[in-house]
Amino acid sequence: MGLVTKRAAGANAPPASDDRTLAMLAAAGDRDAFETIYRAHADRIFALLTRLIGPDREREDLLQETFVRLHASLARYRGEASLLTVVYQIATHVALDHLRRRRPLDELDLDGEIDPSASPAEQALRREELGRALALLEKLPPKHRVAFVLREVMGFSHEEVAVLVGSFAATARMRVNAAKRKLAALTARETR
Repeated sequence: MGLVTKRAAGANAPPASDDRTLAMLAAAGDRDAFETIYRAHADRIFALLTRLIGPDREREDLLQETFVRLHASLARYRGEASLLTVVYQIATHVALDHLRRRRPLDELDLDGEIDPSASPAEQALRREELGRALALLEKLPPKHRVAFVLREVMGFSHEEVAVLVGSFAATARMRVNAAKRKLAALTARETR
């Protein structure tokens, strides 16, 4: 199952037929093969981590952790899913682990997400809106937050979300709906 391949395939990604070969070579210690995997997927994984955890200063560390975990698992890779799907799954679990132990929101780097060419007033408004949205997401349980972001922000189907988080589609749907209800209640409370 290569669910991520159809959505996130890019010019840098090796063909799916090369996944197994690259994984075998990298698992056997071929640094060039692992570097090829890293270069092909690192930008997408960084973007995924940003969407899942926000502009957290630890994103780069989490990116590295994702690829360390990937490297440790390559010997078990058999090619049933695309390598990108496997990396997405690992990154999703890394993000969940991080969200469970994360410090307060003041550790987020909101300035890195603001267009520097915008006027100071637009930057201030964007910073405020982004901070408010992230504060609301922070109030969700990590599993609900990740399912919500994968489905509603990134556009994955419930079935795809289930594959990425290691659950059933019905569970993914339940988490997304629970997140929507909680966000609606929090927003309604905030506007009173």
